[in-house]
Amino acid sequence: MLKTLLSQVKQYKKPAILTPVFTALEVFMELLLPYMMSFIIDRGIYAENMGNVYKYGLGMIGIALVSLFSGIMAGRCSAEAGTGFAANLRNTLYTKVQSFSFSNIDKFSTAGLVTRMTTDVMNIQNAFQMILRMCFRAPLSLISALVMAILINASLAKVFLVAIVFLVIALFIITRVTMGIFSQVFERYDDLNRSVQENVTGIRVVKAFVREDHEIGKFSKAADNLYKLFIKAETMLALNGPVMMLAVNGSIIAISWLGAKMVVSETMTTGELTMYFSYVMNVLMSLMMLSMVFVMITMSLASARRIAEVMKEVPDITEPEKPVTEVRDGSIDFDHVNFSYKTEGSGEFVLKDIDLHIKSGETIGIIGATGSAKSTLVNLISRLYDATEGSVKVGGRDVKEYGLTALRDQVSVVLQKNVLFTGTIFENLRWGKEDASDEECIQAAKLACADEFISSFPDGYNTYIEQGGNNVSGGQKQRLCIARALLKSPKILILDDSTSAVDTATDAKIRQAMKEVIPGTTKIIIAQRISSVQEADRILVLNEGTVDAFDTHENLVKNNDIYREIYEGQIKGGGDFDKPQ
Repeated sequence: MLKTLLSQVKQYKKPAILTPVFTALEVFMELLLPYMMSFIIDRGIYAENMGNVYKYGLGMIGIALVSLFSGIMAGRCSAEAGTGFAANLRNTLYTKVQSFSFSNIDKFSTAGLVTRMTTDVMNIQNAFQMILRMCFRAPLSLISALVMAILINASLAKVFLVAIVFLVIALFIITRVTMGIFSQVFERYDDLNRSVQENVTGIRVVKAFVREDHEIGKFSKAADNLYKLFIKAETMLALNGPVMMLAVNGSIIAISWLGAKMVVSETMTTGELTMYFSYVMNVLMSLMMLSMVFVMITMSLASARRIAEVMKEVPDITEPEKPVTEVRDGSIDFDHVNFSYKTEGSGEFVLKDIDLHIKSGETIGIIGATGSAKSTLVNLISRLYDATEGSVKVGGRDVKEYGLTALRDQVSVVLQKNVLFTGTIFENLRWGKEDASDEECIQAAKLACADEFISSFPDGYNTYIEQGGNNVSGGQKQRLCIARALLKSPKILILDDSTSAVDTATDAKIRQAMKEVIPGTTKIIIAQRISSVQEADRILVLNEGTVDAFDTHENLVKNNDIYREIYEGQIKGGGDFDKPQ
């Protein structure tokens, strides 16, 4: 885990190395100050030699300035290394997520990934900066001050050796208990983020159904669970302060008592006792720093595990060693394909023995009940998922042989859940083709019957789309997504229920335009409406993940019970509500 995370330090190795160097110099200077102070007391004040007072006083000022400079540089280098490390970590996590297949993404919730890239990375950054400074400063200061104290008076040193043993045992117990609690804390963060994400994304639905109180209650419950766990963890960590103060005050009292007796008996000078107290405070402050480091590391370990879990996740779908870069045509073959989702755990196939052969340029309709795996079937064509058993071929070759970019450039998908991004309409359309001219964008929009409503906007194609496309209607969003897909000029176009929010007249215009303008493109149309698929060359009827029938509209009406039932329910039952009578 540590190796995985530390690999992200990369170009910030220099400040990461310089931080402990400057920290060590700072500690060394601080150790000299008490030594110089004892000289001022014993050789200057008690000896009534003002020359020594000035000489050692100027030396102390010089040492203090060097210590100040070293501290500033250590802080600067630590900040640079810590923020750079966090930036690399976020970029790596984001890049890693982009490489995931749908099955990898299914393993982590969206809210969980957001928490990892924000809260968890911040915890790691704070811990890293503290480790660079405190983890070098505290032990170095502790050991150096301890050595100096032993050299001055070994008998007195036994006092804080007892204190150190006491603190180590106490910190171990506190850390051991809190680590488990913090692991649960960050899982609750995921629940909290999930609640916020769902509410903000579906705010219109929440208000339409007057469910604000329900959502507030759900959020409050998630926040309360997080609060209770934090209280539990912080209660344990709060013991850190009293335990530390007990050791500090106990040590000071014991050393004051014993040291005063030694000064009186003249086995120790006043200057040495003053110097000794300085080193004692150095030792105890170092222990306090170490306790803070333990607290931060305890919190960050849970975050580190969660981040490493994402970074170590191996994408299920990878580029082949020698990828095919050209798709010959739009033919599609499913050779006895079975598929199951890995996250479900049962291993039950949602697609069973799919054996289909589609010619290039055909228009294929897919229809079936909700949950019959229609979307899952088409996701295998563009390798959003890989078949569990059997093979899927495009252009006569297994999809696993193609480079992902080459395959997905030629298999254009308008998914069931349409997504637009913040930016202008032009910018959204150019997701389909980055270098598309304005004319190409407008032509694609016309094919998707989107030009008519875009032209009605004051800014036309430069109209700004808000996050999630919230300032356009569902039907407008679908048509923009279709236009975006058409810009790719693909050999295969998949419309996954992507005209459900469009009236039948517009739906018919879109299908007619595609038939005329891209006749050589294989078109796969998933729909719930018979009118959207009945003119297709063939129609696939899916039933619980199996092929129930694959034939023309006329033959299916005659010979297939499922299709006929849907047909009679929609057409003979009065047709689509928006279909002209």
